[in-house]
Amino acid sequence: MPRWLPPFLLIALALLLTLPVLALAASWLQLDAVALDILREMARTVLPEYTATTLVLCLSVGLGVAVVGMATASAVTLFQFPGRRHFEWALLLPLAMPAYVVAYAYTDFLQFSGPLQVWLRETFELRGRVFPEVRNTPGAVWVFIFSLYPYVYLLARTALAERAAQLMEAARLLGAPLSRRIREVALPLARPAVAAGVALALMETLADFGVASYFGIQTFTAGVYKAWLVMDNRLAAAQMATVLLATVGLLLWLEHRAQRRMRFAALRGQRGGSAEAQPVPLHGARALLAVLVCVLPIVFGFVLPVLFMLRPLIGGWDELPWDMFVQWSKNSVWLAGLSALLATTLALALAFALRTRPGPLTRGVVQLTGLGYAVPGAVIVVGILLPVGWVQAVRPETSVGYWITATVLGIVWAYLVRFTAVALQSVQSGYARVPASLDDSARMLGTTGLGLAWRVHAPLLKRSTAAAALLVFVDVMKELPATLVLRPFNSDTLAVVAYQLARDERLGEAALPALTLVLVGLWPVILLSRTLRQR
Repeated sequence: MPRWLPPFLLIALALLLTLPVLALAASWLQLDAVALDILREMARTVLPEYTATTLVLCLSVGLGVAVVGMATASAVTLFQFPGRRHFEWALLLPLAMPAYVVAYAYTDFLQFSGPLQVWLRETFELRGRVFPEVRNTPGAVWVFIFSLYPYVYLLARTALAERAAQLMEAARLLGAPLSRRIREVALPLARPAVAAGVALALMETLADFGVASYFGIQTFTAGVYKAWLVMDNRLAAAQMATVLLATVGLLLWLEHRAQRRMRFAALRGQRGGSAEAQPVPLHGARALLAVLVCVLPIVFGFVLPVLFMLRPLIGGWDELPWDMFVQWSKNSVWLAGLSALLATTLALALAFALRTRPGPLTRGVVQLTGLGYAVPGAVIVVGILLPVGWVQAVRPETSVGYWITATVLGIVWAYLVRFTAVALQSVQSGYARVPASLDDSARMLGTTGLGLAWRVHAPLLKRSTAAAALLVFVDVMKELPATLVLRPFNSDTLAVVAYQLARDERLGEAALPALTLVLVGLWPVILLSRTLRQR
């Protein structure tokens, strides 16, 4: 192990990033009669609804993102039609839209008092509600599908472009028609990628709080907050969070399994010849159908929500709280910048330690760090506040509660638990492109330790480090559940303010912070689009 990163620091880092999960597991040892009674009452009353709603939501979203993501990936990869090159990057635009912003936009435009229903009633002299209620489970399914399908689209497009090309060409030379090539060659090879993308989309769905709370949907995440904040019982909230964490862990295992199958499919595809399958030209109605397949997800997931939010923003431009907006922006940028700096620093240290001394301890810490992004924000909050409550119960005079809940310490801790994995993945991808022979050459010339990291690795990792910091910055800007509970006093962020204003039906004022988050979210989408075009 490098001298500058001794084992005890690695162990301390592992504890820092896994303490929330360990605290949830330990909560089962702290059950008392009150918590047990609450759990029994919840199991009799609300838990069946939480379970049923979450299950329906996950099944519907999983099926929807699989269909939309696979259809769009197949269209831009296997066929040639007008606008195909533009759709390749435009289909990523919904990644810039937080799901709760999409929910606010559709609600504002389609609700009973919204402009569309008002116009229809006045124009056609209709009475009552023209459209069904938007804020319900079907509405949430719609929002999640068109916000999260890019996870499936990205992985499926990569699988079809890089792994199915040779086999598709071989099947064509053997006389297989296009429909059979797609059904028996392309789709089976892309199936692991679709499964991995669906697992990622479902993890985001389970971690969501903004859409579920705003639409009044009784999901497990909403139940965790109610048990903690309404029923005022941290142990009952911890047990519910444990169930949610176990579900996310199952999805993470399925995603890793699908990723392994994707690598196996890649090896199979690389054994073929060098011939590549050319996109099949489409004309007439087929070309129009392919264009519609690509246009509709972009319209529903990005264009319409932006237009819906621009309407109240422009209409109430003179009444917008610009002074407060500046303060909200400063708070958001401060928290996001600090978290991005710390997360990227931790990621660089872990990646360097894994490269230079890949022992069991280092690999274990890296694997534990990688689990953080799969943990929902609601679970992290409960896992952080549980130990605080235990410490205060034993030592009432301690000020640990103040430092965790009234300063940036608690919220930055939550961000590091959740988003260090994002930075680590980007840095590791950069290290994968640095040949190990460079390290050997540097050591032969007398450069070791931090000198190796600073003089050899740092210049080669500039883009990966910048990408890691950018991704963490944007994720922190959009994070809602953890920020809502752990933010310091008088330090509301853009995400929190957008949620609070929308909850109070002040969507005109919510449009400004919401659209600001969308603009910030466009940066990683642009970066990702440029990376895909360079391949």
